[in-house]
Amino acid sequence: MSAEQFVIGVDYGTDSVRSVIVNAQNGNEVASSVFNYPRWEQGKYCDAAHNQFRQHPLDYIEGLEQTIKDCIKKAGPAVAASIRAISVDTTGSTPVAVNEGGVPLALTPGFESNPNAMFVLWKDHTGVKEAGEINEHAEKFDINYLQYVGGIYSSEWFWAKLLHVLRADEHVRKACYTWMEHCDWIPFTGTPSLLNLSTMLFAPKQVASAHARKTLGASLPKLNPLIAPFSN
Repeated sequence: MSAEQFVIGVDYGTDSVRSVIVNAQNGNEVASSVFNYPRWEQGKYCDAAHNQFRQHPLDYIEGLEQTIKDCIKKAGPAVAASIRAISVDTTGSTPVAVNEGGVPLALTPGFESNPNAMFVLWKDHTGVKEAGEINEHAEKFDINYLQYVGGIYSSEWFWAKLLHVLRADEHVRKACYTWMEHCDWIPFTGTPSLLNLSTMLFAPKQVASAHARKTLGASLPKLNPLIAPFSN
């Protein structure tokens, strides 16, 4: 076993996170573990009647720690010594407001129970109004850049969610340094000195023109100046 190499895969779902250890040479699964989000199971921070679905970062952190530890325990020390990489999969757009250190505001004093300081889950549709405004805004330009990302902007995507929270919560707006996607924040928690804080525009066609996505984001401050600090 010592000559073999292994990788850890972490898949964040809506209700739980699953980690696996896989043999990198033949794809065989060596160990797996699942963690159900306890706060999510209790229905905390959500309001289905208003399409609000939020998840606390502690659910993600605790799930990451427990599933990986469990997998390593099951696989044994020889496999653990030969693990070479960790990969992460999430569903987006699931952004969160963070401070200058990249810490989600829900993990800072005063915001522990504030849904607007937590991850805005992919299926959160509180930004329906904002998505509509973005679609109307995109039509005002000679080139409607939404044609490169599916033709319409969804309330499930980054900018609609960001603008909704910034409008709805002055405390989050003032405390927020930037926003991070779930898929960016998980690697950041393990390698903060190697990564720069960044924002991203989530779309179903990530292979579409990067220039188109950047141009759309850069134009959004004209829609609402609250977006300006985060659109560069």
